[in-house]
Amino acid sequence: MASSALPVVLTAFLVSFFLLKDSVLICSADPTDGFRLIPLTESNFLLQKPYNLASADRYSYSNGVRRLWVFSTDKPFKSDSSTDPRTEIRIKGYDYSSGVWQFEGYVFVPSGTSGASIMQIHRAEGEKPATDAMLRVYDGELRFYVGAVLENNVYNRWIKLNVIHDVDGNKLTIFVDGVMKHEAQGRGRSDFYFKFGVYGQTGESKRMESRWRDVKIFKK
Repeated sequence: MASSALPVVLTAFLVSFFLLKDSVLICSADPTDGFRLIPLTESNFLLQKPYNLASADRYSYSNGVRRLWVFSTDKPFKSDSSTDPRTEIRIKGYDYSSGVWQFEGYVFVPSGTSGASIMQIHRAEGEKPATDAMLRVYDGELRFYVGAVLENNVYNRWIKLNVIHDVDGNKLTIFVDGVMKHEAQGRGRSDFYFKFGVYGQTGESKRMESRWRDVKIFKK
């Protein structure tokens, strides 16, 4: 190779290297970069469970793991509610109506759980539609509502979820194990809050369960 060609080849190599390096850094970036962690205590975790049962009948918290389960034949969470059975935790004290917020948590879904919502961004009480985001499990697939598949084969393993809600931009971004899996448009302004657990949906299995650890919320 002529010596005059070496600088050209070297330049091309360096450009390719730095483009690849930047691509890797972008792909591996932490979704919480640029966000501020919001302090949570147990008072911020409000349990909703079948109204006629004790908390211990459908919920446990041990060694940092919250275990929530429900049966398709259970009562709703309020005696005057017509909703399907649920055992969920509503994060209270940090309802929001503007800005950019993020939910983070590690979730474990035992095999057999299907037709269940495991995480929601809920709108103000009484609004229709009631949610801007709902992550559901159907036969081992994690879906955005009944549409986009976010992750396959989620049963019996811990996965990390990050859900970003840009209220002002009316945009939702969902990460699984640090990889961006889905973007969606929101449904306009409201008062919002995060929920997680299990909530029966169409085609619900007889028994539904999810386990959670290291649940956090962030704000930008």
